[in-house]
Amino acid sequence: MKNTFNIVILFLVVFYCQIGFSQKSEIDSLKRVLSVSKADTSKVNLYNHLADKFKELNPDSTAFYANKAKLLSSKTAYGFGLASSYINKGNSNIILGNYKNAKSDFKKAQIEFEKLLNSDSNNKKYKNGLARAYASEGVVFSEESNYYMALELYQKALKLYQEIGQKNNISKAYNNIGIVYKSKQNNTKALEYFKKALTIQEEIGEQTVPVTLTNIGVIYFENGNLSEAIKYYTKAEKSFKLVENNRGLALLNNYLGDYHRKLNDESKAISHYTSALNLYEAMQNKFGASLALYNLGQLYFENKKYSEAMPFATKSLNYAKEIGVLDQTFHSEKLLSDLYAAQNNPSQSLFHYKNYIIARDSITNQENDKKFVQAEMDFEYQKREALLSEKNKRQNLILLFSIIGTLLLLGLILVMYNRRQIKRRLTLQKEVAEYEQKALHLQMNPHFVFNCLGSISSFIVQNGTDSALKYLSKFSKLMRLTLEYSKGALIPIDKEVESLQNYLELEQLRFHNKFEFSIKSSDKVEFNMGIPPLLIQPFVENAILHGVVPKEGNGKIEVHFDVENNQLVCKIKDDGIGVSKSKEIKEKSVTAHQSMALEITKKRLEIMEATISKSAQIEIIENNGTIVTLRLPIQYIK
Repeated sequence: MKNTFNIVILFLVVFYCQIGFSQKSEIDSLKRVLSVSKADTSKVNLYNHLADKFKELNPDSTAFYANKAKLLSSKTAYGFGLASSYINKGNSNIILGNYKNAKSDFKKAQIEFEKLLNSDSNNKKYKNGLARAYASEGVVFSEESNYYMALELYQKALKLYQEIGQKNNISKAYNNIGIVYKSKQNNTKALEYFKKALTIQEEIGEQTVPVTLTNIGVIYFENGNLSEAIKYYTKAEKSFKLVENNRGLALLNNYLGDYHRKLNDESKAISHYTSALNLYEAMQNKFGASLALYNLGQLYFENKKYSEAMPFATKSLNYAKEIGVLDQTFHSEKLLSDLYAAQNNPSQSLFHYKNYIIARDSITNQENDKKFVQAEMDFEYQKREALLSEKNKRQNLILLFSIIGTLLLLGLILVMYNRRQIKRRLTLQKEVAEYEQKALHLQMNPHFVFNCLGSISSFIVQNGTDSALKYLSKFSKLMRLTLEYSKGALIPIDKEVESLQNYLELEQLRFHNKFEFSIKSSDKVEFNMGIPPLLIQPFVENAILHGVVPKEGNGKIEVHFDVENNQLVCKIKDDGIGVSKSKEIKEKSVTAHQSMALEITKKRLEIMEATISKSAQIEIIENNGTIVTLRLPIQYIK
């Protein structure tokens, strides 16, 4: 079942800056006022107001009036009108799926509002506009999976809203922050922020209440608490009847379709998915319509109604391609490949499967490009901070010299010289330790690749070419992850989990499902915590080769991340033959490179302790198998 939560983000960027829900009578009234208005600034404000009102009815009209506001504002040098027109243009592009243009529009709005604040720093109207621009751009970053930047922008918006005391927008900021945590699969933190938002919204009678109720219902649904999920979905459905918010209602119908699909109630699921589709089609929202079409096609496919599924899957793919949404293209191509295969049409099945692979690789390449851009942005930020810091140091030194005077100059120079020498010595020591640490973990790369190549050779001999192709595909993905993340001193824990998942799937395939595995993290583990690359893999490898493989019958491997006593704790547990039995059976066959991996890992932990002055230990015990416990200092990805 494809998760529909990403559309919440799409919806909220438009809703975030909405003042109220438009009615046709309001639009007619605004047009009448516009027809008799004389002043240029009044016309600009009316154009922007009309653009905002058309969001729920016709995004093309939103773009039309926003452009008129932009042109007239530029001609008359009306800064507030120009900045507001960029926000309306961005909203239109979001609804139409033009995310790159939307991001550019919101950035232009920020620049214009910052200019206005430079001339009037206490103007609440300007602060509100800048906060709207930050929040809207944050949603675009969320859509691009750049959650660090999204969270930073939401926090900027939240700070401005708190300064001007706008409770309704504070609640929306909480809601968007909750979405970031939800996207990072931290449901506990997401639920916390959603409930903060709901408390404020209910207090002030905010019209976004049904959206937040929907988001809370999603959390409970994904946590398997269906009774709580339907309770909040039902509340949201009742609340949507009191407001005009077709986008939110369409999204809720998608979720209700997922809920009834979970209960195997096909008719109700189809009814809700169809309602969502009709609402999205009426709004010309091809992004949402593509997802609703996909859900209908997938539901019919699961019930083996292939002819009914085909038109929905085809139209979903057409929409996804038209607006350039790779993720939906990826899923729709896969569904069509499966449908043609089920209908004994191998040529078409292969055609769509190839397109599915192309979309998958494009998504991977886009993610790599995003990481590169993020690295560039981090570098520029650090460079600016360094320049500012250096300037401040220089000013402080000049002030210090002028106060102390000529009599203390010689002593001051001596003290400064000694401090510099000590700092230089400590810096050199730290750099030596860091280079030694990098050298050790870079030694792990050829060791790891050597082991995997040996596994491939063994697998091909045992299983033949066809099975080996599947094995090689998984190996290629694992190598890409390994080479990408093994260069840095730290990698995010979620990337380490992804790498371990791929490695264990590879070995599971190699040994014909000889073992089961699970990788879990507690709620205490934060998504921006870091871990040295290739630190866990050698222990998982030993658990497979020397624990469960020699064992009679199938085995199980568990990897668990937790935080205890201000340390990151990783446990690798297997129910294999144990360390003692393994040494007895394989004493003469233990290979040198496996011993080397364990020794290098121990040395890496020793250097880590010396470098950051925090404890890092390994503990290996036998208890119906082997339990390896790594206790590491908590470090964060900057």
